[in-house]
Amino acid sequence: MVSTIFTGFCQDTTSSITKTTGKEPVVSLFSDQNVFNKQSPLAGDDQIGSSLFDKAVAKSSESRKVPWYVEKFRVSAGFFAAINNTNIRVSNVSGEVGTDVNFENDLGFKKHSATFLGDFQWRSSSRSRFDLSYIYIGRTSDKTIQKDIMFGGDTYPVNTQIDAFFNTRIYRFSYGYAILSKPNFEAGLLIGAHIVGASVGLSAVGNSANLNLTDDFGFTAPLPDFGVWGGYTFSDRWAITGEFDYFALTVDNINGKILGFNALVTYRAIGHLDVSAGYTGFNFDVGVTRPKWNGDFNWGYNGPTLTVSYSFGKGSWTH
Repeated sequence: MVSTIFTGFCQDTTSSITKTTGKEPVVSLFSDQNVFNKQSPLAGDDQIGSSLFDKAVAKSSESRKVPWYVEKFRVSAGFFAAINNTNIRVSNVSGEVGTDVNFENDLGFKKHSATFLGDFQWRSSSRSRFDLSYIYIGRTSDKTIQKDIMFGGDTYPVNTQIDAFFNTRIYRFSYGYAILSKPNFEAGLLIGAHIVGASVGLSAVGNSANLNLTDDFGFTAPLPDFGVWGGYTFSDRWAITGEFDYFALTVDNINGKILGFNALVTYRAIGHLDVSAGYTGFNFDVGVTRPKWNGDFNWGYNGPTLTVSYSFGKGSWTH
C-alpha cells in the first residue's frame, strides 16, 4: 500500500516537471505546490562553481594602485652643490691634544663645492624598496695659517704655508618599507648604513723655519641609520618625496653620529624620464682611535641638488 502511494507520487512529480520545463527530470520536492525546488548538479552547479572560482582568481590578481613615481627600477644621477662645514682635531696618543681646526676658516677651504651623486633603486614590491647610492667630495687648499696648529703630534707654526686636503667617499645602502601606500601617497620606515671613507692631510715644505712636515690620516666607518620616508603626488606629473635619517653608534674604535635628509620635487618630463630639484644633507660626527693617533671629525655637506632619473621594468602594481 505504501509502495503504491510512493510510486504514484514520483510519477506525478516527474510528469509535472517534464511538462513544465521540457527538460530532463530533476529532483523536486512538493513541485506541485512550488514550495521548494533544487536543481540537480548536472544542470549547472559546475558552471556556477567555475564562475565563482574565476572571479576569485581575478580578484586576487588585481593590481593595487600606487603613486606614479613608484617604478620597478630607477637610476638617478645628478649635481650636488654642497655647502661645507668641517671641524677636525687630530691628537697623538702621548697626551698632546690637537688643535680644533676649522678647515674653511683656518685652512682656506672653499665653503662651496660641486660634485656628482648617483643612486639606484629597486622596488621588489610596491611597498618595499632597496637603494644603493654613492657620492664623492674631494677638496684641497693652500694657505698661510694665522695661528699655531697642532695636528697629529706635529706643530705647524703661525705664518707657515700649508697644503691641505680632505676627501670623502660615501656609500649608502638602505631598505625601506611603506607602512602606508595609497594611489597618491606613501609613507614608511627605513634602515640602512653609510660606509664613510675619509682621508685628511696637512703638509708644510720649504718654509722660512726649514720645516718638512707631512701628516696624513684616514679611516673607514660603517654608520648604520634609521629613518622615515614618504611621497605625495599633486598630479600625474608632479610629486614631492622626502627622507630623514639619524643614528649614533660605537663600533670597535669608532664612534659616530649621522644626520641625513633629502627633499625633492619631481616632474615627469617625458616617458619614464624624471627631473628632480631639491635639498640634501649629510652630517657626520665621528671619533676615531688608532694606535698612534686619536681624531675627532665633525663635518657636513648640505645644499641643493638637481638630478635626472630613468625608470624601467614592469611591476605588479598600477599607477
